[in-house]
Amino acid sequence: MSDIKKQFPQMNYFKEEDILHLLISEDPESNSIEISPNVTAELNAAGELIGVEILNASTYIRDSILESVQGKLLKLVR
Repeated sequence: MSDIKKQFPQMNYFKEEDILHLLISEDPESNSIEISPNVTAELNAAGELIGVEILNASTYIRDSILESVQGKLLKLVR
């Protein structure tokens, strides 16, 4: 048995499935809510956020970054 404590938050990427998982707490998942397509919030029994799962993560993150950069560039140009 290891005495090493887990540090939170933890982020794991599962390349084969293209899933990004952010774990905020080691509490067991009791419920989940779809925040947007491909993004799910994981909740503990008290309804507190304990994790976030992003499906098709490479596309989701690429599109989010491009949208953010384009928005900032448009503000600079105007």
